[in-house]
Amino acid sequence: MEDIERKLGSWALDLEREIERTRPRSRELFEKARKVLPGGVTYHIRFYRPYPLYIAKGRGSKVTDVDGFEYVDMWMGHGALILGHNPEPLIKAMEEAKEVGTHLGYANQYAVEYAELLTKVLPNADMVRFCNSGTEANMYALRLARAYTGRKYVIKMEGGWHGGYDALHVGVSYPYRGPESAGLPEEYISLTLVVPYNDIDALEKALREHEVAAVVLEPVLGAGGCIGPREGYLKEVIEVAHSYGALVVFDEVITGFRLALGGAQEYFNVKPDIVVLGKIVGGGVAGAGAFAARSEIMELLDNIKHPDARKRPFHGGTFTGNPLTILAGMNMVRYLASHRELYDKLDEITRVLMNGVEKACRDHDVECFTTGARGMVGIHFTRSRPLNVRQAHEERWSNAIYRALHKFAILDGYLYMTESNAHLLPSMVHSEEEAKGFVDMFYRFVEEVKKLI
Repeated sequence: MEDIERKLGSWALDLEREIERTRPRSRELFEKARKVLPGGVTYHIRFYRPYPLYIAKGRGSKVTDVDGFEYVDMWMGHGALILGHNPEPLIKAMEEAKEVGTHLGYANQYAVEYAELLTKVLPNADMVRFCNSGTEANMYALRLARAYTGRKYVIKMEGGWHGGYDALHVGVSYPYRGPESAGLPEEYISLTLVVPYNDIDALEKALREHEVAAVVLEPVLGAGGCIGPREGYLKEVIEVAHSYGALVVFDEVITGFRLALGGAQEYFNVKPDIVVLGKIVGGGVAGAGAFAARSEIMELLDNIKHPDARKRPFHGGTFTGNPLTILAGMNMVRYLASHRELYDKLDEITRVLMNGVEKACRDHDVECFTTGARGMVGIHFTRSRPLNVRQAHEERWSNAIYRALHKFAILDGYLYMTESNAHLLPSMVHSEEEAKGFVDMFYRFVEEVKKLI
């Protein structure tokens, strides 16, 4: 095993040297960036070795770096760009915002129209509040759940990513305990319990031992490797949580509008109590976030019914409900609602990627499995198909192979993040040919891997 890791690590270094040789402008920008941006990037996961490629522009399914190399983008703005870069609904929204203003700072008709639309397309959602990110949406949703139940404890899943909010910034990376950040005191996560995804017994044990306000989970793990629920798991989560008096919060920042117009609720035919939205809900514009639920829950936020600020959960924000984000999101959702056939196309792209990757591994006798759902694909070099992130981590037979694949893909014209996990978030504008091209690249990759191991 050590010999395999050494060989794959050495190969990854060779691939990185080729990137350095061919992409000098990105290297120059990285050196400049390190002087003014910690780590040379605006978000740590955007760093990878030998240095990140600096992207100059994006159009459709592709991006172009500052050295002029074009890539098929398999990351698509962290999954926010379901219709690709610069889609027509976004361009239309920006034109409209030029007329009405990008930020009014007052109640406006556009937020009302979008909220009405969302309550029509989202199951089990009577009312909506907008915010500025998925992190914010999770924070407010959790506060709302605690106010509604009068309880303190919350449960999240190992590997579940819910943004940088203190109470949920635990159990993200192995060994899935303790704060995930310096400067985050243990006390801030003392009321957060972490259990394995796809393990209903562990969830029930935690519910039995604590008075839990909410169970928070991504219906399909995103950063955890695009791992989906086993048959019936989500319904079991809702049933067991309700039996102990807890609410269920679906973090649909990634799955919302991706798995279906109504998100994971529609795709898996389940109804959580609160749904958290981000990314696509903003149509590709920054400041994208929202949370929605039944009226009886959301009305706790009603300042008319609850005039005492200390007796209602706070929600607010300067840019909340700004016309630019609202118009972009509303145009996007309207477009998806009138072009539902695009979900069938995304299904086909997902099948091509998942089936092709697994066939390449079988043909070359390389242990590898895929996980995911519509528009979400995880690639795992593990001994078995993982049901949760702990399995995906502990059953890896190599870490270096992820790094090597990332570099090999870059040099072949395919870009995704990160170099330590291989997960893809293709869009509806990706073609079947581009998906097959990724599979062809992967096929050549495992051919090289087989020579080394």
